[in-house]
Amino acid sequence: MRRADRLFEIVQLLRRAPGPMTADAIAAELETSRRSVYRDVAALVAQRVPIRGEAGIGYVLERGFDMPPLMLTSDEVEAVVLGAQWVLVHADEGLARAAADVLAKVAAVIPERLRAAIDEPAVITPPSWSERADAGIDVARLRAWSLQGRKLRIGYADAAGEPSERTVWPFLVGYMDGKRVLIAWCELRGDFRMFRTDRLASVTFLDERYPERRAVLRRRWLAMMAARREAAE
Repeated sequence: MRRADRLFEIVQLLRRAPGPMTADAIAAELETSRRSVYRDVAALVAQRVPIRGEAGIGYVLERGFDMPPLMLTSDEVEAVVLGAQWVLVHADEGLARAAADVLAKVAAVIPERLRAAIDEPAVITPPSWSERADAGIDVARLRAWSLQGRKLRIGYADAAGEPSERTVWPFLVGYMDGKRVLIAWCELRGDFRMFRTDRLASVTFLDERYPERRAVLRRRWLAMMAARREAAE
């Protein structure tokens, strides 16, 4: 790997990492030596890339740092196209418009040799063959309430058609091929629940914030789902 490519990859690794990365971890990812990583990080810092490092803990890329868009590779452009295609077909109108805007912005800045990946892509997602049954639900507002950590009062019908009224703490909206789901902590059940948006009879957007941090709820739910998958294997 050329040194310029390695420098770029170090920035990408740190950008994706959920926490500090040690020189050994970076070296293993890039199949190079720890000494090379030390030199490369020093070179990046000298170029004013905001990397912080502490002995025994690792390196962190400070938030807000951006790389020139022309650094996108062909695979990265195709990944953006594939993701945007899926969002255009399956997500709510607000995210669909955002996906179209992302494609337009990428197309405006990438080199001409990569334009075919957007104009005539080699990747495709299945089209949506049916109308959504949750057309009356403001999914974009569900996303906003999840981000803001505000409560919802919902009327819901389960798989058997049994109705219920409950107050929930939303923290994720899941987009699936056949349906969308609201993932929340349910005050009625005292547990996490996934609510299909096509079974929501009513949604009242409350101003009240729920007491738990959204990030904590998300981590707990992900850990619970991972434990369930392990138990099923």
